[in-house]
Amino acid sequence: MKLTIDPQIKEILSEFKIGIIHYNNITVSESPQMLKGRLQLFQEQLYFDLEDKDITEFPGLLEWQLIWKALGADPSRYRPAAEALYRRIKKQNYLATVNSAIDMNSFLSLQYEIPLGLYDADKIEGDIQIAVGTSADRYEGLNNRVNTLTGILVSKDAAGAFGSPYVDSKRTAVTEQTKNALHIFYLRPSMERDTALQLLTAASNMFTGINGGEAEFYVL
Repeated sequence: MKLTIDPQIKEILSEFKIGIIHYNNITVSESPQMLKGRLQLFQEQLYFDLEDKDITEFPGLLEWQLIWKALGADPSRYRPAAEALYRRIKKQNYLATVNSAIDMNSFLSLQYEIPLGLYDADKIEGDIQIAVGTSADRYEGLNNRVNTLTGILVSKDAAGAFGSPYVDSKRTAVTEQTKNALHIFYLRPSMERDTALQLLTAASNMFTGINGGEAEFYVL
């Protein structure tokens, strides 16, 4: 599975980068109580922070708003996934637990203030390109709607678009049957590569600490 970034993105955002983690032989299950408690506590602490701070005071969320605008999407209509999570928590609409992989994905997104995409690697067909979406890029998303991804970053395989930092598709969703997964970190362009690698090291250790398996990662 080869991943590439459309050169058009680099023309607009010269420092654009993503982090990739490949997981093999993982075991996805109901989240252990430790992860459930950690996710709940983090959300409760964030709620109190959000009482005193605006969304744009979180550096990762602000940077992704600027990326959204630069690529041609409206951040007030289609919010980056991390910002959408923060806005939910601001309303005390806390995330319900789903499974040990998705809950860890949510926790990492909240912690790092960036959108993440987690996919069942065995449901991805061929190579992947990260590109700016057009009106032809659409799929049934985890929000139970058909989403058209014009001006929004998309991940595409041989069968079409399957993921984005807005909402992911049902086609490649991670379930308790998932054994191999692909994790895409939509990093802040301002982040240095060495810092990004440290982030991926910590994130992969946390993920495999809960879900087992092996992880390989790199910055693209």
